[in-house]
Amino acid sequence: MEVKVNQEIREYAESMFFGLSIRQFFFSLLAVITAAVLYFALEDKVGTEMVSWICIAGAVPFAAMGYVKYHGMNCEQLVWVWLRLMVIEPKKYKVRIRNLYEEATRESRAKRQQDSIKEECADRKRRRKRGKLETNEEAEG
Repeated sequence: MEVKVNQEIREYAESMFFGLSIRQFFFSLLAVITAAVLYFALEDKVGTEMVSWICIAGAVPFAAMGYVKYHGMNCEQLVWVWLRLMVIEPKKYKVRIRNLYEEATRESRAKRQQDSIKEECADRKRRRKRGKLETNEEAEG
């Protein structure tokens, strides 16, 4: 005898009707009822093909509420979080651009720049000394 156990115990859902959980069954039934009401209400006013597309568009949100989970949240929890973030408590996020390469190499570039300045000063001093020596040799000669 083998007992099937879910890998993640929190994902366990008891099947009640037709292999569906109560939540899935309820929202599937609600989707079917919505599609039927839309069909009978619009059958005479719009063509059959258009009514079928309207029925699908009307039933999909209800069907999705029973089956969709995103980050462990049901559809209505997800809608509530979205409303809270975008409508009820919106926040302005300030974007500060950071140049990570510049920050990481700032010290080495500053040191290199100081070294090049020192080298340039030393080079000028050498040229001045050479110039004085050359002028002294010319004066003696």
